[in-house]
Amino acid sequence: ISKPGKLNELEFNLIKTHPQVRFNLLKGIEFPWPIARMVLQHHARMDGSGYPQGLRGEEICIEAKILCVADIVEAMSSHRPYRPALGIEKALKQIREDKGTQFDPNVVDACLKVFKEGYELPKD
Repeated sequence: ISKPGKLNELEFNLIKTHPQVRFNLLKGIEFPWPIARMVLQHHARMDGSGYPQGLRGEEICIEAKILCVADIVEAMSSHRPYRPALGIEKALKQIREDKGTQFDPNVVDACLKVFKEGYELPKD
């Protein structure tokens, strides 16, 4: 996403198609992990509010739950064309606040533990 401002409804709806498009590209490739399904589900949320399928809770594969939290932490703590980096502390605060509703509690706990033990995001 390189637009330096807020997306309109049409643009956001187009963005929401990327998991399905990428799934369609990956589903025929053999991987030792469920990569295609991870890509399809990585915007799913525990409460069913995510996209594209509206999956909730245990309908979401664990790998996608992990990718989801990693994606949120990376996105919030990195610069985007439409906003400056928000920082790792704000990202970790967000996943803490949304633990259990948006994000899997066990995945959030594991992520927080990694950062508590001293992991640092690579510098650009």
